Amino acid sequence: MHYTSLLEVSAGSYAQNIEFLKSRISPHTQISAVVKGNAYGHGIAQMVEIAENAGIRHFSTFSSDEARKVRAAKKQESEIMIMGMLYPEELPELIVQDIQFYVFDFYRLERAIQAAKMVGQPAQIHVEVETGFHRTGFEKGLLPQLIPVLKENREHLVLKGICTHYAGAESSVNHDRIREQINKFKEFKKILEGEKIYFERTHTACSAATLLFPETHADMVRIGIASYGFWPTQETFSLLKHTLEKENQNPLKRLITWKSEIMSFKKVAKGEFVGYGMSFCAPRDLNLAIVPIGYSHGYGRNLSNQGQVLIQGQFCPVIGTVNMNAIAVDISHLEACKPGEEVILIGNQGENEITVASFAETSHLVNYEMLSRLPSEIPRRVVD
Repeated sequence: MHYTSLLEVSAGSYAQNIEFLKSRISPHTQISAVVKGNAYGHGIAQMVEIAENAGIRHFSTFSSDEARKVRAAKKQESEIMIMGMLYPEELPELIVQDIQFYVFDFYRLERAIQAAKMVGQPAQIHVEVETGFHRTGFEKGLLPQLIPVLKENREHLVLKGICTHYAGAESSVNHDRIREQINKFKEFKKILEGEKIYFERTHTACSAATLLFPETHADMVRIGIASYGFWPTQETFSLLKHTLEKENQNPLKRLITWKSEIMSFKKVAKGEFVGYGMSFCAPRDLNLAIVPIGYSHGYGRNLSNQGQVLIQGQFCPVIGTVNMNAIAVDISHLEACKPGEEVILIGNQGENEITVASFAETSHLVNYEMLSRLPSEIPRRVVD
């Protein structure tokens, strides 16, 4: 089957990113690969294969459907952890399948205990505590209720981890708040350990915290955006670059290349409008290439008259409105093109590059949002 575009995912770049990240943490600190949002747009099945080949043996998902995709793709005895959404009726199946999950309120905790009793197998849980992010997690005031539940149900629970999430470690404006969270987390752990409640792992750090707050590394770090070759923010790189071996050289390598091809051509005379409406009027005679990619494929409509692609190693501007299934690009400055010729939407061609960052900035999206919006229907191909 043929598709209008293709995403290539570099296994070599991922392995290089993991090696860099390992160099920033203790040998005793495990990396959990965060594959939520279809592995940040890279494809869960593809990234599980790549990550396991790079030595990863723990995966973090947001939801139970993502956890099942990881389970179907994994070839090693890798652990799977759900950080967010699951349904109570799924709990017996998840427990039997050895899938771990966050517990951040009594509703889920009580149902996990019930499900564990029903299947005769303990639930593997990570207790999330509230330190200041204010999304999910047990409040400190609930510890007097939580502690006896954990103690009384030891045979039905495996305490795989205690965890929290930081509120914006990627930006220095939040760093005082992050330090407060670190201290609050220490208080939680001290209280629980004082009650003889111990966990297999402590984990609190995302990519930004891992890179900027070494004291948060603990037993495991949850690495998402950095493993895919992106700094959480440009500020993160600026804050960190003085610690790098080569200060101005980016050690993280992008994995993804997005390709399409030329479908057809159109000549447009000076003064003619291109596409829907009157957003672009040809200032001179133009040669256009029509590329079969549009907003239904994740190439946003806000890239109309703004985006660029690479053809023959040269930048070609998007002309007129981005359609649902096609864009027009100006190739007047190129040598003769032919149908089927490669078009790079994100990636390198010749000496030029369209980065995810530049693509995201043009479309007014952050890297995370742009990547996770790439439709799952676009084929992902693993390359070296």
